[in-house]
Amino acid sequence: MGPMGERLIVFTRYPVPGTTKTRLIPAVGAEKAAEYQRQMSEHTVAIARSLQSVRPVELEIRFTGGTAEQMTLWLGSDSRLVPQGEGDLGDRLNRAFEAAFAEGIERAIAVGIDCPELNQTRLIQAFEHLYGATGVIGPATDGGYYLIGLNRAVPSLFQAIAWGTEAVLQQTQAAAVAHSVALAYLDVLNDVDYPEDLPLWERVQASSGQPQHDVSVILPLLNEASIIDKTLDRLMLGIQASALSIEVIVVDGGSQDDTVKKVRNRALPILQTHAARRARQMNIGAQAATGQSLLFLHGDTWLPEDFAAQIQQTLKLSGVTAGAFTLKIRGSELGLRWVERGVCWRSRLLQMPYGDQGLFMSAQVFHNLGGFPEMPIMEDFEMVRQLKQRGKIAVAPASVQTSARRWQKLGVVRTTLLNQILILSYLLGLPPATLAKWYRQPKR
Repeated sequence: MGPMGERLIVFTRYPVPGTTKTRLIPAVGAEKAAEYQRQMSEHTVAIARSLQSVRPVELEIRFTGGTAEQMTLWLGSDSRLVPQGEGDLGDRLNRAFEAAFAEGIERAIAVGIDCPELNQTRLIQAFEHLYGATGVIGPATDGGYYLIGLNRAVPSLFQAIAWGTEAVLQQTQAAAVAHSVALAYLDVLNDVDYPEDLPLWERVQASSGQPQHDVSVILPLLNEASIIDKTLDRLMLGIQASALSIEVIVVDGGSQDDTVKKVRNRALPILQTHAARRARQMNIGAQAATGQSLLFLHGDTWLPEDFAAQIQQTLKLSGVTAGAFTLKIRGSELGLRWVERGVCWRSRLLQMPYGDQGLFMSAQVFHNLGGFPEMPIMEDFEMVRQLKQRGKIAVAPASVQTSARRWQKLGVVRTTLLNQILILSYLLGLPPATLAKWYRQPKR
């Protein structure tokens, strides 16, 4: 069991020709139908395993139509394999959920393999819904559902259901109302059950690995409850004003305040890691991102309203490999204006912007570099150095506004001096771990 007590249960069948995907057989034949079963199962399991890379979720595969040995040879031994057992689908679902909660699981989700549009983001959203609602359902267009999740056993949801008919969802909702079970809902998606559904599977296969959003905003957080609402307000204004497709991926590093609660109140998906290094958080977020461009945003930095358009325009410039925004610091002290001028000079002439300016780049460039070096400090400095070797780092004309708390804590002169000493020490070869122990900021 993972440390968060979450389990994803995948229901599938061993792909024996003639016994699986039988509704497809008249159109494509028994062998091809079994091949679709194999492909869709592997597709769903791959999504489940990608979720495990960003969230401590246990994967359980409930199977029928084959032996444990056959399933292990097919899907590997790194997942929990359990026979579905006897009974109708309701019996088998209820058995899986009751077993999960008896073993100490706190939130469990069951999915089939028939929904090609099921992805990591929707799975994260489903788990997050279970912090507030008893159950979560992903409705299918055929009147059933492609996903159901619970945070406690509710056998009544699986009793007296006409499985395999268009009444499944309606009957499940009625059972939930009758037993006072609060349900949350995901997007309505299509299942692949009949020959006319196959073009959907082919489209998903053809677009596999292609960007699904224009921009992914990756927001690593640690104990930012005092400022995160304002940061998210500014971010949402920009998303609402943009014609581009934008996703937000929050990665919490183990906050002890109300940061996670405030993010969940926005119904935003949140990844969690107990490794509170910002580099690790940003890499985890980037792994989950589906955007063509990636923006790495600090929790105390406010974006301009047209940030997404600025990112696209900047990255289209000839020879540009990455970019950042002009920096403004929230505060009235005269010294902060001098800091802003110094940052402007450093960013434009030396092409060395830092993380609080909102670094952005294409997903391809990020992954080709291997992500941020997972160091306890100086990860943005080192990333920018690597980016400079690949092309220009441009500065967008719009400004981000960052908190003045670092400079206010120690004073502008002292903070600036310490920053320069830190950079010089790093360039001279002092280990980042040593620098992290020596250099403590009031907030990240």
